[in-house]
Amino acid sequence: MISEISITAKYLRISPSKVQKVASLIQGKSYKDAVQTLESLPSKISYKVWKVLKEVTANATHNYFLVKENLIISKVYVNRGPILKRIQPRAKGKAYRIEKKFSHLTISVKSV
Repeated sequence: MISEISITAKYLRISPSKVQKVASLIQGKSYKDAVQTLESLPSKISYKVWKVLKEVTANATHNYFLVKENLIISKVYVNRGPILKRIQPRAKGKAYRIEKKFSHLTISVKSV
């Protein structure tokens, strides 16, 4: 029997700290509660987390014949991805560094 099914979305163009705030809200919840939580959040990343959650449940129902209503989000974790380094010109010939951060999101579900 399959214990956990996981999927990873790589190179999300948002900082890991912002993704972690949304990801921590759905960990340990049932599929239905997690979807309702994500749909009610106004943040930009909640849509991407919702898409990844839909993907992992689609994989679980199609590949492993699990019932969508019996799924629980067991693990949600965010890893830091690469950083794009850019330069912002400043006064007197100086330059400030701008870091554009990426993140990797992994969601695991298990059946009750």
